[in-house]
Amino acid sequence: MSSILILGIIGVYFLSLFAISQLTKGRSDSRTFFSGNRNSKWYIVAFGMVGASLSGITFISVPGDVGVLNFTYFQVVLGYLVGYFIVAYLLLPIYYKKGLTSIYEFLGDRFGIYSHKTGAFFFFVSRVLGASFRLFLVAIVLQEFIFDQWGIPFEITVTFSILLIWVYTFQGGINTVIWTDTIQTFFMILSVLVSIFFITNSFGQTFFEFLDSKFYLEKSQVFIFDDFYNKNYFIKSFLGGMFITICMTGLDQDMMQKNLTCKNLNDAQKNMIVFSLVLVFVTFVFLILGSILFKYIEINDILIPNLNGRPNTDLLFPLVAFSGDFGIILPIIFLIGLIAAAYSSADSALTSLTTSFCVDFLNIEQYNQKKQNKIRVITHVSMSIVLLITIVIYKNLLSTSVIDSLLIIAGFTYGPLLGLFSFGIFTNHKIHDKFSVIVCILSVVFTTLIFYDPLSIFNKYQIGYELLPINGLITFLGLFLIRKTTT
Repeated sequence: MSSILILGIIGVYFLSLFAISQLTKGRSDSRTFFSGNRNSKWYIVAFGMVGASLSGITFISVPGDVGVLNFTYFQVVLGYLVGYFIVAYLLLPIYYKKGLTSIYEFLGDRFGIYSHKTGAFFFFVSRVLGASFRLFLVAIVLQEFIFDQWGIPFEITVTFSILLIWVYTFQGGINTVIWTDTIQTFFMILSVLVSIFFITNSFGQTFFEFLDSKFYLEKSQVFIFDDFYNKNYFIKSFLGGMFITICMTGLDQDMMQKNLTCKNLNDAQKNMIVFSLVLVFVTFVFLILGSILFKYIEINDILIPNLNGRPNTDLLFPLVAFSGDFGIILPIIFLIGLIAAAYSSADSALTSLTTSFCVDFLNIEQYNQKKQNKIRVITHVSMSIVLLITIVIYKNLLSTSVIDSLLIIAGFTYGPLLGLFSFGIFTNHKIHDKFSVIVCILSVVFTTLIFYDPLSIFNKYQIGYELLPINGLITFLGLFLIRKTTT
């Protein structure tokens, strides 16, 4: 692909997003920015949330993981499905009943200001790390296959990417994000379907013939029941996936902010259920794509590309797309899908970080509208800079696949949120609020010791996705210890 063509594609794509932002921005006030005046169509939100949840990680990292893990990631996805139903029928009714803008206001009402700030802080850390992971993956692909050839430094690539996101989100806020995510979800799904068609045809099979092949049957192993010590054992993966969804969707301002733009609870629940079913199906399609990619490199004797001197399967899909074997159509479709996958999650993350920081830390509602707008713009810029710095740091530190790294990080950072919300929902206890910060920090410390197991206490047992509920349980027990006793 020529440089002019690539720039043209990126330019047209973002001009389209900017045009949508102008059409959907509505009034330029904080209520519109944060909640979209609770006037969103549930089916639009549902489709857009698919793209926001999948992101560039699913687009690239999930297919790449098939080489080693086969389809075992789908065990986690089945857990996701159960988690979405719990979010829909346990958490959403609470949020709607209280009319929340930031879901961490629940912790403030239930326990006090320290718990409110603690919950918001752990969301802030979780979302910064998660959003940075997602943007990093896409930026490194663009850098490796496009911008390195032009001599453009990685830092410039990332800065430019974040600047584009800022431009189309800073006015319209969540309303703009909902509509742009919907369009970007469409492009992402289209991209993976077109890729499957082109690549299977390249080795003389139809899609259905490939599904019937010995190679696919071997790669498509989903369940692991015979090795409890394996970190991908079914029960551990399933429960881990369930709790990951509860936390990364139900206790996450980013995802809940979209749900809370629906007109009422019933619409929000319909959105959640439809979204979850579509997500499961689309994720399985990405796993199929992964098996097709590994069939392609086996036939063509292609080595896994390296990143920082180590083999990295996250780069496999772009390697195949830009191989030159598929003319110009597949690279274009891949590029559009990649950009859509990245920015459908990054734009909502930036908006939710701005919302949470303004509402939970700056108490923005106490100011007049002019002051609110000023604070919101400054915060939006600041969040962009934080993401930029974090992504640049990742480039030199990351050693595993992004999907694996993301879920490990989630186990550490979302655990305190799980413990806080669980204790608030399932018990009637009040707590000594000022000690909640200490409990949450100690929970992360103990979870870290369990995960890395420096004393080899767990012997052969491998901690996997169950890290998150373990962290949440430790936090829950810690809150029980600081409960207020009644006389």
